[in-house]
Amino acid sequence: MLRLYDSRYSGNCWKVRILLSQLELPFERVTLDLAKGEAAEPAFRQKSRFARVPALELQDGRTLVESGAILLYLAEGTRFIPEDPFLRAEMLGWMFFEQADIQKPIAVPRVYHLRGMAAAMTDDIARCHKEGNAVLEKLEQWIAPRTWLVGEGYTLADLAASCYVSLAPQGGYDMARYPAIRAWLGRVAAQPGWVPLLPGE
Repeated sequence: MLRLYDSRYSGNCWKVRILLSQLELPFERVTLDLAKGEAAEPAFRQKSRFARVPALELQDGRTLVESGAILLYLAEGTRFIPEDPFLRAEMLGWMFFEQADIQKPIAVPRVYHLRGMAAAMTDDIARCHKEGNAVLEKLEQWIAPRTWLVGEGYTLADLAASCYVSLAPQGGYDMARYPAIRAWLGRVAAQPGWVPLLPGE
């Protein structure tokens, strides 16, 4: 059975759990407490060369790291990856953009809020919001005339890009500014097999 090492609040881990659910793949979940430094323990370092989650241990004992790589491995040959080379490249472009441009300015304020540090980090949060809102505006303009990010159907691009964007309100973002993004997030969450970040949400 697949074994997923993850963290309860991580958007990158959430992506993998969603895809595993959508592919109906059984897996064992091993949730690490990152605040206690469990990702730095030697036993886990042997599984994740970067000492971070997610890490997916395969049935043969090999381990994959980095959420994008894990998503691509799991979705190979499925409807989540376009067959057309151009659309596949566009999908990858969105996945790269999500990791390089979307994740940090949304994730950092969220962490500050979740850890009760927002009042002390107002300047950092303001900088992140300036950067993040510029990125969200690009996404809003792209998705407004479309249903999905790439082609005519839901792909890994939508899954990968949607997770942290959907968590932006936890970092103080005003998502009322982005009606097209909110509608797109609703379509993503309506996909069969989609699961919330935390049970009961």
